[in-house]
Amino acid sequence: MLVKVSLHGHALAESDKTIVIEGNHYFPPDSIHKSRFHESKTHTTCPWKGKASYYNAKVDGEEVSDIAWYYPSTITDEAKPIENYVAFYKNKVSIQEYRS
Repeated sequence: MLVKVSLHGHALAESDKTIVIEGNHYFPPDSIHKSRFHESKTHTTCPWKGKASYYNAKVDGEEVSDIAWYYPSTITDEAKPIENYVAFYKNKVSIQEYRS
């Protein structure tokens, strides 16, 4: 299944190798369009994944804060597969799934 994320019609990420955890698609780091992102100062902590870092995105001159998150260093074996993978807030982007 190919999954695409967009903001105002501009692609932010696409991959057929996402990992779904807790209802969120986590995208491999090389599948996001890095030129649209910059680091946020926001951090949160998950008891089984660890400390999350966030990205802001800029599209058509509009910046959307904390649009995506990732775990640079996970703390459990269960979370290791999503280390550095990027997930997006569903209420801030359009996420489309294409089944083959």
